[in-house]
Amino acid sequence: MLAAAEFADYLQEHDLAADVAQVRVELFGSLSATGVGHGTDKSVVIGLLGERPALVNPEIIDPTVESIKSDGRLNLLGKYDIEFIWERDMLLLEENLPYHPNAMRLNAYSAGGEQLYSNTYYSIGGGFVIDESHASSDAHLVPQVELPYEFNNAVELLELCKANNFTISQLMMENEKSGVLKPKPVKG
Repeated sequence: MLAAAEFADYLQEHDLAADVAQVRVELFGSLSATGVGHGTDKSVVIGLLGERPALVNPEIIDPTVESIKSDGRLNLLGKYDIEFIWERDMLLLEENLPYHPNAMRLNAYSAGGEQLYSNTYYSIGGGFVIDESHASSDAHLVPQVELPYEFNNAVELLELCKANNFTISQLMMENEKSGVLKPKPVKG
């Protein structure tokens, strides 16, 4: 919702909103896989209306989305009536984008089909959203570290505990107190 509201705000701030005839939403990776079940599709549409997570009345969400689906119209920022055909404009794509598995691209088009604006957003956790320019700058990345007891799943964790005669909490403590953090390459 936040990313979509920021997208809509950008359109308004750059005098593009009145020229928008269509917005296409592309949900990628995890957002695509869980989008409908977690209500991401609904949240995005509500954000395009100009609503924000902390301020929206939850009771309006389902009826508003149902109205958009049945009428094929969306009131961008609560001001601009545009066509929104759910099956055409809400795309769930299996592709993963490079910076984060929770990715969404929003595209705004004129009545003639010209792309007016496009931006990709990443939901990076904790309610935070970054756009493509921030994602590509790497400024948001938390450094990855080499751990003395690195594992990727529960089976590996248990094997390390057995091999080193640790409980899970002891192994985790050793990882946490490992001293100097050494950056390791971030895998794309």
